[in-house]
Amino acid sequence: MITYEPLWKTMKEKQVSQYRLITKYGVSSGQINRLKKNQYVSTHTIGVLCTILKCNVEDVMEFRMDNSEYVFPTPEMFEEHMDSASN
Repeated sequence: MITYEPLWKTMKEKQVSQYRLITKYGVSSGQINRLKKNQYVSTHTIGVLCTILKCNVEDVMEFRMDNSEYVFPTPEMFEEHMDSASN
């Protein structure tokens, strides 16, 4: 799962409030709410936040493996498929 927990820490360190993102930089309150709920935001939005905060992507978001990620093929599943196909 993607989490935006690093964003809130970075904003605090850089002394940039949610209010400032909305009023000075034009980030929508809807985008802020999506970030709070760890919902999808575009890579454009991530880029805008990195530009505003002068930081790297990992200062805004983080990937954490959880059960929901297992709906996607894992490297092990791919290897097993390749092994069975070669037999």
